[in-house]
Amino acid sequence: MPYVLSIDQSTQGTKAVLFGADGRLVAKTARPHRQIIQDNGYVEHDPAEIAANVTQVMREVVELSGIEPTEVAAVGISNQRETCMAWDRVTGEPLYHAVVWQCARAKELCAQLVAERPEAAQRVRELSGMNLSPYFSAGKMAWLVRNVPAVAAAAQAGTLALGTMDSWVLWCLTEGQAFATEPSNACRTQLYDIAAGTWSDELCALFGVPRAALPELHASDAVFGHTTAGGLFPAPVPVCGMLGDSQAALFGQGCVEAGQVKATYGTGSSVMMQTGARLVRSGAGLVTSVAGEIGGQRSYVLEGNINYTGAVVSWMKDDARLIGDPGDAELCARRANPADRAYFVPAFTGLGAPYWDDEATGLLTGVTRTTGHDEIVRACLESIAYQIGDVVDAMRADTGLTVDELRVDGGPTANGYLMQFQADVSDARVSVSSVAELSAAGAAQVAGLAAGLYHGHEVTDQIQRTLYQPAMEPARRARKLDGWRAALAQALHH
Repeated sequence: MPYVLSIDQSTQGTKAVLFGADGRLVAKTARPHRQIIQDNGYVEHDPAEIAANVTQVMREVVELSGIEPTEVAAVGISNQRETCMAWDRVTGEPLYHAVVWQCARAKELCAQLVAERPEAAQRVRELSGMNLSPYFSAGKMAWLVRNVPAVAAAAQAGTLALGTMDSWVLWCLTEGQAFATEPSNACRTQLYDIAAGTWSDELCALFGVPRAALPELHASDAVFGHTTAGGLFPAPVPVCGMLGDSQAALFGQGCVEAGQVKATYGTGSSVMMQTGARLVRSGAGLVTSVAGEIGGQRSYVLEGNINYTGAVVSWMKDDARLIGDPGDAELCARRANPADRAYFVPAFTGLGAPYWDDEATGLLTGVTRTTGHDEIVRACLESIAYQIGDVVDAMRADTGLTVDELRVDGGPTANGYLMQFQADVSDARVSVSSVAELSAAGAAQVAGLAAGLYHGHEVTDQIQRTLYQPAMEPARRARKLDGWRAALAQALHH
């Protein structure tokens, strides 16, 4: 029986997930990697550690499942986006640690760029579909070229490879035979012309990133190369599906029609609307990305990235000590006084989409004599749903499309109070996936289609869903949203 082995290389670790010919999840394994935080706050990963973990989890998942290595017919990759690194194409050795998407080291570089060229921000947005920001890979790559002598020397010698995590994993799996990426990852570098579907010479020149150091561009369902996974497979197996993790989760959720929306509740959240072949430029605080290029068709998404959603629960537990366990948040929220008017805005390091204010700070407001421990926990929990609801409303405004369902995944979706409140404030049913590994599932679906193993939606058809229907009275919903917007206005006033 043939199987698809999907690698999900994420911020915290690396998973290998095995899917059968019927799309069923057979086995999974995972290994964490170090979070390297420098004294100045720079966030990094060790590329060599990640490369070793990739082959290790592949071996472990095959052993755990009990299948023969010869039964693996295809390999798919999903990956943390915007994280980038530099290595030498001749030696294959990393020239510096991977610069993680969370790292803001390029903030001054981006500000300097605008100061020197006032039109830069507008051109970046016009070409890439995204606001100029140190969040994306271009600024990080420019920082590497400017600040790491080994990177500058490799650029001068013509041996420099600058890539996102998908390119690095592919390079390692193919033992240096393939240096490539695909549109869903390329568009997040801010060096990709989102309308033309090519690397942009203008953006590369603007950031000072050598065009020749970037990987080849292929379709998301291309055969990128072949791997033995360090000798695990007796014959090379095609790597034939790659997607950024958020786009992979979109496909894993089965969001392939225009207007379908998924929300991933992680540390932060990626809320993504499939817009199909239509490239929608946002006027409401969202960014435009490529969903993928599959079956010869490039499709687009509108996306809102929120800084703090699941991290709010972690903050309540680890920092504020309001709860002892994430599950306590639901109990507190259900006990809270329904009439209490407290709101919490989790702007710990500013606010992301759709507000975009790096200087905003968090606050607790609307506190009265009815406000106690449970009410504060509920306000914190509800802030997650309000933020996602605001992104969904921005998507409705940008596209004119009706959103009547959110397909959701991630740890906080186990919180029934939060999911019902999300349905209520978003005025849309919320569909909670039974499968947590949706990024891996999406990459497996694409790889299985490319390899001819799948012919429809075998992986996504296996997903069971728990539904939450909107139940809040419209007048109460309007009052709740008015209170949230008033709280936001306070956070944004500084």
